[in-house]
Amino acid sequence: MKLPKASAVIAAAVLAPAVLFPSSAVAADGPRPTGLSSPDTSDQESQDRAEVQRILADKESGPGVREAAEKALAGDAAAVRHFLDVELADQRIIDNRVRVSRLINNAGPVLKEAAKQVLRHGTPAEVEKFLKEGQFKARAEDDDRAKVQGILADKESGPGVREAAEKALAGDAAAVRHFLDVELAEQRIVDNQVRVSQLINNAGPVLKEAAKQVLRHGTPAEVEKFLKEGQFKARAEDDDRAKVQGILADKESGPGVREAAEKALAGDAAAVRHFLDVELAEQRIIDNRFRVYQLINNAGPVLKEAAKNVLRHGTPAEVEKFLKEGQFTARAEDEKAGGNRTPDPTEQPQQPGQDVKPVAVTTTDTAGTPATTAPATTAPATPVAGPGQLAATGSEGLGWEVGGAAAVLAAGAALVAVSRRRSTEG
Repeated sequence: MKLPKASAVIAAAVLAPAVLFPSSAVAADGPRPTGLSSPDTSDQESQDRAEVQRILADKESGPGVREAAEKALAGDAAAVRHFLDVELADQRIIDNRVRVSRLINNAGPVLKEAAKQVLRHGTPAEVEKFLKEGQFKARAEDDDRAKVQGILADKESGPGVREAAEKALAGDAAAVRHFLDVELAEQRIVDNQVRVSQLINNAGPVLKEAAKQVLRHGTPAEVEKFLKEGQFKARAEDDDRAKVQGILADKESGPGVREAAEKALAGDAAAVRHFLDVELAEQRIIDNRFRVYQLINNAGPVLKEAAKNVLRHGTPAEVEKFLKEGQFTARAEDEKAGGNRTPDPTEQPQQPGQDVKPVAVTTTDTAGTPATTAPATTAPATPVAGPGQLAATGSEGLGWEVGGAAAVLAAGAALVAVSRRRSTEG
């Protein structure tokens, strides 16, 4: 039976919503056409790429990670995601093992052994932890052991320090650290005290007394400073005093030198040093010129003239050379001449046994004008040689007793002024 046209229209109107609305829902839940991206997908890819960029910027990223990251960034979103999910972890394992392998080169014994062990038996997590922590502990132990080795190589290390150091090196890291933190200081105190005690044997008086004092009253720091500095100052003072003692023992030392030397020895280290640096040279100049002056009395004509000339014009060095050499050359010439003295116009005739007046010493002042300085004392007389006799040359009886120290001191003031003036002019 055929429906009327009106009924067909009504049926279609009733069924249309049922057909159309489910179809719209299915279309909304169905797959999207290829090539269309939702806002959520685009945001995820941006975040993934930003993470890869961060990994590339990380200085800890190894070469394998960097290479894989750059390759991923050149690809699509799936390549970036695959790098983050899979390749990053794989490449990090490889890079970490390479880094541990490189640590072995030029490493200390502790670091080298630890690196080998973690490469042989360590999991990826253990290898990574070794790079973050373990290698630094191993390096620290190597540094400690290197310090102990350096202490053993130091010639200044005493026997107590050496014994404790060797024992520490035979132990573990804790033993090495304990030696550096505790035992080293304790053993150094003992060794330093022993060294100071040993210095006392065969030491000079200054060093011996200084060593005793620092052992009795010195702190460990003061004992160490004495070994580094004080002992050498004390030795220097002992050496200076020994030099002065040697000068006193020298028969050639004159009365002025002797008096100044004895005074210096009665003083402190500065007085002794001042004598050696300043007074010795000054007193020798005075003593040498007085010795030359003594030679003039009763000398042969050649010796007398040579002595006068060196007093007038000689520098301190020339006066000293005259005493060492020149006077003997002049004596030889007098002896060769037969011993006939030529009367000196400045001398008065005298009989044997009479005192001989000293000959005035003529010098030149700073203006070039001759000036005569008369010695303040007289030397004991020596008989004048008669005809045919060898003239006295002044070599006998002219020791330092002649004139005495008083004569030297009296004449010295004038003579040292002359010698200093001559030194300045020279």
